[in-house]
Amino acid sequence: MAKVTVKSTLPHHNILLEKVNDLPVTNSNTIAIEHTTTQLLAKPKKFGELDEAKILHNSCIPLLYHHALRFEPHTELTSTGALSCLSGEKTGRSPMDKRTVLDDNTRDKVWWDSVNIPIEPEAFDSVRRRAIDFINSTERIYVTDAFAGWDPDHRVKVRVVSVRAYHAIFMHNLLIVPTQEELANFTPDFTIYNAGPHQADTTIKGITSGTSICINYTSMEMVILGTEYAGEMKKGVLTLMMYLLPQKGLLPLHSSCNVDSEGNVTLFFGLSGTGKTTLSTEPGRQLVGDDEHVWTPEGVFNVEGGCYAKCKDLSAEREPEIFEAVRFGSVLENVVLDSSKVVDYADVSVTENTRCAYPLRHIRNVCLPALVQRHPNNIIFLTCDAFGALPPVSLLNVHQAIYHFVSGYTTKMVGTEIGVTKPTATFSACYAGPFLALSPLTYANLLYEKLTSTGSTNVKGSVRVWLLNTGWIGGSSESDKGMRIPLRYSRRIVDAINRGEISESQDDFELFPYFGFLVPKEVTGVPKEVLRQELSWEDSQEHLDQVKLVAKKFIKNFNQYRAEANDDILKGEPVIDATD
Repeated sequence: MAKVTVKSTLPHHNILLEKVNDLPVTNSNTIAIEHTTTQLLAKPKKFGELDEAKILHNSCIPLLYHHALRFEPHTELTSTGALSCLSGEKTGRSPMDKRTVLDDNTRDKVWWDSVNIPIEPEAFDSVRRRAIDFINSTERIYVTDAFAGWDPDHRVKVRVVSVRAYHAIFMHNLLIVPTQEELANFTPDFTIYNAGPHQADTTIKGITSGTSICINYTSMEMVILGTEYAGEMKKGVLTLMMYLLPQKGLLPLHSSCNVDSEGNVTLFFGLSGTGKTTLSTEPGRQLVGDDEHVWTPEGVFNVEGGCYAKCKDLSAEREPEIFEAVRFGSVLENVVLDSSKVVDYADVSVTENTRCAYPLRHIRNVCLPALVQRHPNNIIFLTCDAFGALPPVSLLNVHQAIYHFVSGYTTKMVGTEIGVTKPTATFSACYAGPFLALSPLTYANLLYEKLTSTGSTNVKGSVRVWLLNTGWIGGSSESDKGMRIPLRYSRRIVDAINRGEISESQDDFELFPYFGFLVPKEVTGVPKEVLRQELSWEDSQEHLDQVKLVAKKFIKNFNQYRAEANDDILKGEPVIDATD
């Protein structure tokens, strides 16, 4: 049998040769054929299984505005030039519909619990197929290629595929837009398929409602069905970073960050509604970011290219920087406009969870690029204590800091999740419970290393860690006497922390019962009856009982981690005598 050889670089010729060489030939000599034909290779599809004829790739904001106004019902232009959109039935995240693929890659890594609910790879494939088929059936497909992370050494290339211009604008603002040179060679590390207008299929194993948010760390994909709430995409990226970066020794944080003119850095931890965006956005300091950061051996960088601020009761007087950011290029969610197209921020008839997504450059005093080559001077844990037990500000030692970081005590605010209709006290591990991919102790150990490492000290020395309560004083949220701590006092406390006004001498603090952390005796500009909870309550014993009640809740909650927690963490736990 003769053997045919072809001098060619065309891959498909290898298949042809196998077929040719199986045919009978009259002599046994090798026949050499010089391939000289010019043949056009099929152009590889840049966007995989998507219908490329329908794709609008990294479209400019004016075009996306035009499409949203023309093709998406109830979309309007506001008096300041921002785009107002509705997210449909879902106006908050749907955490119970989130699924994570369980396979050999994730079985021993992911923190499998009520946050990370497993789904089989085959089921994910069915969900993915349903989403892509729907996306290809629509008239327009918006593809947004951008970066997550301002540090070039650690950023992730993200592709977002959506069918609403509103979603494309949202992710254009919340991610970091690449340059034309960067875009030319852009190959995504992670892809989000947002088919939100299309319902999920409950006949697929593991899908229990018409909404499905599935993430696959092996194929590096996320699929959204049955919800048009844009926040699912944003938090999907945060969850991705929570999975990837600890494996590189980096600490991802659900936090905001700002820096002063001398390079002093403050991190703010807290769940939605506790004040991260509000308290980190102030005229005297540059904003690095309002929600997602990473602490590296060199410093801190922002994951996002924009901010996602709550808009309920927003005003120029209370939050001028955020108010001014709501302009052309921004996208408002679920707000109500008057006849003059002015936003009525007090009207929460659609949802309490009204929001605005805007790029960082809309903030007057912003740090760009959004990274600092300094370690934090102060860390502030924000909590919204609905029980009125915790003081407005406390200083924590390193053990208490790690314990409270793992505990993540706060109150879920109305509207931030489906089904939350009143303030509900809860514990959210690492102030990021819904977004953790790994065990909370993984992040706690990384934070402990940061707080105790000489390599992570700032120019002024070690990091000071504070617990700031933006919740209630004088009583619980359900009592007639309880009141929300006025924002001006929370701002004054944060300002005092940042300026180094609060003494470092223990003589200037009082020991807080059961918890053992230190409460400053005085903060200039804050009344003592605000600073010290027991003075704001009519009955100090009733307040002490409330403190003990909350302390017991901490201890009970921590039982789920106790077996794996080390002494460095357990030393920070509240202490209640057996006879008490």
